[in-house]
Amino acid sequence: MEGADERSRRLESDAAAVQVMTVHVSKGLEFPVVYVPFAWDRWVPDEPQVLRLHDEQGRRVLDVGGPGGAGYAPARARHEAEESGEDLRLLYVALTRARCQVVAHWAPSGNTTAAPLHRLLFGAAGAGAEPPARVQPPGDDDVAAALDVLAARSGGGIEVAEVARRPVPRWEPPAPPAPELSVSRFTRTLDDDWRRTSYSALTRSAHDAAHEQHLASEPDEPVTDDERDAEVPVPEAPPADALPSPLSALPGGAAFGTLVHAVLEDLDPAALDERCADAVARHLVPGVAAEALADGLRPVLTTPLGEFGLSLSAVAATDRLAELDFELPLAGGDAAVPHATLADVVALLRRYDLGPLAGYADLLAGLEPQALRGFLTGSIDAVLRLPGPVFAVVDYKTNRLDTEPLSTWHYRPAAMAEEMQRAHYVLQALLYCVALHRYLRWRLPGYDPERHLGPVLYLFVRGMAGPATPAGAGVFSWTPPPGLVPELSDLLAGRP
Repeated sequence: MEGADERSRRLESDAAAVQVMTVHVSKGLEFPVVYVPFAWDRWVPDEPQVLRLHDEQGRRVLDVGGPGGAGYAPARARHEAEESGEDLRLLYVALTRARCQVVAHWAPSGNTTAAPLHRLLFGAAGAGAEPPARVQPPGDDDVAAALDVLAARSGGGIEVAEVARRPVPRWEPPAPPAPELSVSRFTRTLDDDWRRTSYSALTRSAHDAAHEQHLASEPDEPVTDDERDAEVPVPEAPPADALPSPLSALPGGAAFGTLVHAVLEDLDPAALDERCADAVARHLVPGVAAEALADGLRPVLTTPLGEFGLSLSAVAATDRLAELDFELPLAGGDAAVPHATLADVVALLRRYDLGPLAGYADLLAGLEPQALRGFLTGSIDAVLRLPGPVFAVVDYKTNRLDTEPLSTWHYRPAAMAEEMQRAHYVLQALLYCVALHRYLRWRLPGYDPERHLGPVLYLFVRGMAGPATPAGAGVFSWTPPPGLVPELSDLLAGRP
């Protein structure tokens, strides 16, 4: 609290200033002009939690029992009566602080009913009588009439003035001058070399050229569409003991290839029927029944995988990684650095002996020249960890390599090698090997590409007839020559 001396100094120094204070603090003080702006506003809670009152003996009581406490109703009535009287006394203090003029405001609202100024003006109490604790606001016309009567009785001491709405000035920033309009010009040079590419994009020109022969490219998602159906029969007839293809009764095409890939994501033979039923229900390929699909794919799971002697069903789940998606930076990714082209890949392949795929470099040289900068994306059907351990890239193909009836003879190593080159699966296999190489380099302690990188296994499922499948049929196994995959990885990364 301020001391007497401090208050006296304040009164002397602030005599010419506007002072804002509560009614309680104003007791004992006088001012030339007093504004009472809020005497029309008094909010009273419906059920106050704490009651302040005096009991019958005049003692000050603080009732904290709340609405559920004993005697709450009479205590509340006494509390509200005392509060109502105190409001009037405080109003008296506020109205008697002025030496020259008092300006009091009144307005009808939800809180006006219990306000002391409102009760005093419209409570209709006689001289010396206390107005009711709550007075409902009269209509506007009645208010105007009552106040006019009050002003007339005052003999000029009271003036009633209506406060009209006044526009509130708002600052607006000065408007900037309108710029001179002109046609925008494109001056930027587009970087045509940077892109997000894939095996499909790199070989699209060849696939488009062969589209009339029903050889289409494989889009990244969501279907497999690089598996052609040959229409020109091979002149040489298959031998009499060739095993029939287990998928001869089923259709071909991109939709069927996607269906087969969906089933083979999980190689559990016990779940084959269930997976076929689920895949057929989701993909809705015409002419394919779940039972026939399961019967056709069951031999695929038991066909030996080349020299390893294992079959897909014999590879444990812990040794199989399905659908390995990758997105690899080419020549620095976003950075504009020196980068390779497909011609550089051709030159690299010509330095290596590709074995059964010899001559593919010349075929690759016929593709449209393309820069290898940006990112390389794709998805490997499966990576298998085989004894050694070595890691093999697996890709499933549903291509028909001749017209029906197909047999395992149609999927002999020479026929598959020809298809690997014609469809540019060799480039696909090498890019997948680069992705696996970078993955193992990151994840496998002590990784050595010459020891851990295994073959690529392109499984032409129509030529896989189970354990009795002739050696080499249906499974195209090719191991890239040592050093080729790491060197290709460095070439794609822009490293010399």
